[in-house]
Amino acid sequence: MPSFQTKLKITGLKPGNPPESVMAAALEALETRHHVESSQLDIVGGVAQISLRFLVEPRDYPGENSEARASAAMMRDAVERVALTGNLYVLRRKRGKWSPV
Repeated sequence: MPSFQTKLKITGLKPGNPPESVMAAALEALETRHHVESSQLDIVGGVAQISLRFLVEPRDYPGENSEARASAAMMRDAVERVALTGNLYVLRRKRGKWSPV
């Protein structure tokens, strides 16, 4: 199965939401469509960033990429209910390396 990773910068929390609600929202949204292999929170250049690795059902290469991008956008929409976000990245694992899609 093709493996993808999405990374989303988190620039702040919306009032009344605890920090853990960010990852909970991301996981809940992405797990409705895919198997999530891992999730983590990092601080990159002083900014929080969540990363989620997930699998997409195999089919044609462009279709897999399109589905991964759509799922990442859906995840971002869910996170934006509880937090302010920055850049969103979607990467595909290909021959042991992560490449943007």
